[in-house]
Amino acid sequence: MSKNSSMTQFLLLAFSDRRELQLLHFWLFLGISLAALLGNGLILSAVACDQHLHTPRDFFLLHLSLTDLGCICTTVPKAMDNSLWGTTTISYTGCVAQVFLLIFFLGTEFSLLTIMCYDRYIAICKPLHYGTLLGSRACAQMAAAAWTSGFLNALLHTANTFSLPLCQGNALSQFFCEIPQILKLSCSHSGYLRELGLIVVSTTLLFGCFIFIFFSYVQIFRAVLRIPSDQGRHKAFSTYLPHLTVVSLFLSTLFIAYLKPPSISSPSLDLALSVLYSVVSPALNPFIYSLRNQELKDALRKLITGCSSKTINSPCS
Repeated sequence: MSKNSSMTQFLLLAFSDRRELQLLHFWLFLGISLAALLGNGLILSAVACDQHLHTPRDFFLLHLSLTDLGCICTTVPKAMDNSLWGTTTISYTGCVAQVFLLIFFLGTEFSLLTIMCYDRYIAICKPLHYGTLLGSRACAQMAAAAWTSGFLNALLHTANTFSLPLCQGNALSQFFCEIPQILKLSCSHSGYLRELGLIVVSTTLLFGCFIFIFFSYVQIFRAVLRIPSDQGRHKAFSTYLPHLTVVSLFLSTLFIAYLKPPSISSPSLDLALSVLYSVVSPALNPFIYSLRNQELKDALRKLITGCSSKTINSPCS
């Protein structure tokens, strides 16, 4: 194929040729999707309904839940559909949409993770300035900046990637449309280098955010070590270490997936990395970020108890 206009679909990587394993992948992804939908849905409902959760931390957690749902809903449904029906195709338009939405949600998510780290840094290290630095207007502006930067980043990468002439077939070694896999089909060396340069710039910015997150957590842990009680220190470490672990996992797998040299690329490695950053991390976030949030757990408990009581007392029950 010499022109993208003549390409109507892409072929995605099948998890297995055996029907039993295809169905196993379907049920596994279905379980992950339902867990992510349940966890993020409960967080969205609790933050929206409980007045006690209208704080900057919970405001950004609500936006993080939206990006997590977006990541899961972008890649997993099509993979489930292909596994269930034994197909491997995705339309050209669907592929473009997958690339745009995934980059959009991933970029926005990491911006939100950086902002949430800043929120915790101010709360722990500069509590007297918390109300000034993180007022409602400042929070709204930071959230808007995160979504806008994610949108512009996705638009730039998607437009550049699909402007490249693709002449190496239409088979992608991935279960969803991913930029590194699409670049392998390109026959334009200059276009390939241009997109690779954009990826390097984006990952450099992400790495800068990670450095900010890392040093912010260093300051947070130094403040935690000054807590006089062992119980207080243990609670703080058990709260923030999982946060830092999730961010590190998310960013490291994203870096390796998009920047690893072709010489070490393999279908199994690419598949493992993509599952970690596009499926596992978004599915884990609601549990990691709410597990040690006592106010959120109390709100979820009241929400679930209230729904159960309404169901029991319903005249239709």
